[in-house]
Amino acid sequence: MSQSTSDQFFKDTVLGHPAGLFVLFFTEMWERFSYYGMRALLVLFLTSSIAKGGWAWSVEDALGLYGTYTMSVYFTPVIGGFLADKYLGYRWAVILGALAMTLGHASMAFETPLMLYIGIGCLIIGNGLFKPNMTSIISNAYESHPEKKDGAYSLYYMGVNAGAFLGIMLCGYIGEKISWSWGFGLAGIFMFFGMLQFYFTQGIFGEIGLKPTAASKQESLDKAAQEKVPANIVRDRIIAVLIFSVFTVFFWAAFEQAGGSMTIFAEKFTQRELFGSSASLFKIADTLLTIVPLLIITYVLIKLFSKTFKRYSKGNIILSLSFIIIWAIVLWKVGREFSATGTEVPATWFGILNSLFIVVFAPVFSKWWESRYNLSGPMKFGLGLALLGLGFGFLAYGSMGIDTSAESVVRVSMFWLIAAYLFHTLGELCISPVGLSYVSKLVPAKWIGIMFGVYYLFIGTGNKIAGSMGGMIETITHQYSLSTFFLIFTIVPIGAGLIMILLSPLMKKLMHGVK
Repeated sequence: MSQSTSDQFFKDTVLGHPAGLFVLFFTEMWERFSYYGMRALLVLFLTSSIAKGGWAWSVEDALGLYGTYTMSVYFTPVIGGFLADKYLGYRWAVILGALAMTLGHASMAFETPLMLYIGIGCLIIGNGLFKPNMTSIISNAYESHPEKKDGAYSLYYMGVNAGAFLGIMLCGYIGEKISWSWGFGLAGIFMFFGMLQFYFTQGIFGEIGLKPTAASKQESLDKAAQEKVPANIVRDRIIAVLIFSVFTVFFWAAFEQAGGSMTIFAEKFTQRELFGSSASLFKIADTLLTIVPLLIITYVLIKLFSKTFKRYSKGNIILSLSFIIIWAIVLWKVGREFSATGTEVPATWFGILNSLFIVVFAPVFSKWWESRYNLSGPMKFGLGLALLGLGFGFLAYGSMGIDTSAESVVRVSMFWLIAAYLFHTLGELCISPVGLSYVSKLVPAKWIGIMFGVYYLFIGTGNKIAGSMGGMIETITHQYSLSTFFLIFTIVPIGAGLIMILLSPLMKKLMHGVK
């Protein structure tokens, strides 16, 4: 990418970053809306009784399909990254991936076995094309501004979690309360909006992400030759990426307990039934937790409009229409809940806390990473793992008084789960967006797409381990205690974090000046 292209990309800024970053922000937000919205419904739909509109599958079969799906969506980015690097270009890979995922969600809305499998297949293929190449576009856009990459990925990650927050909340609510088909269909509708918005606004990226040509491939070769980076430095940096990737497995193997053991803790051992004033206070708090983040995102949207509406009116109109629909659904949901008496906090409700805390704290971390108090990559990873372990420490302490063998099981305060999600989120902000940033900095430009895919392979491995370890909760609890189970997830991440901190001098040498 030429210097002039980079300068043009940075010409119009929003919140200190190029307007184009926020085009990616909203595109990724709708993709995560669709992914997490569908994920929140899938197992619940498959295991619900036929009388409730489900398919009455066994939990084992449902989780088997779910496990295959979540593994595959992290493995296919390797292929998607390769195709984009060699043939499609990052932009067309994103567009085709979004289209495939739209078709996947639409297929699932038909609620037949054949369409379910077709839908999941489309989602796996679409994710492989979409996920690594969105981050590759950011990497290329910030090639001449590496000092701003950490902040850019943190803001981008805010979009990821804004979508997850809205998807879990709205698709889950509509699917369970109204209709499974409407829940699955809603996920597809907003994926379609995201695709159209990206397609009609892609001109903002200039030459970034276009299909590779013979000339562009030669330019990349010439640039690599001009850089004259010794092969041993490239080797060392790849080794550094692999070390980061290994520690990423430790992180996600513990962090993804949110979809397993932590949900079980919420369902069986957390006091969730609220009455009278407590119920009213929760409804008010839930309303604020829903509307305030949406107001923040809407503010970002308005700032983006002020910079891009004249040049990219079609994309902005589509984006504004999607937000009008979101606001209408949110206001309808709030009105419906306040008309009911009493409340039982859903066990899945705690899942939105991670996304909420991301939206709140991502700008803070973004500023931190751009300040003179910025930490090195290894120190960020070490801190992130330690914070994750501390979060499980709250669950280990909070569950000490629980006797799972008793006829009447004690239910503990929601505080322990809320505190755990808070510290897990702080740890995630130190690792997940930063990991993406360091892959982009350390890897040679011509390998960016495929190396992002390799990085996601490690994340997928962590997710698989998370499922296997989470499945041991009943065995460990029976032999020892529930507190012991969570204590394992306290000690292991903290220990891994300390090892990474001790490896910091070696990692700095392997990174050869990359900060």
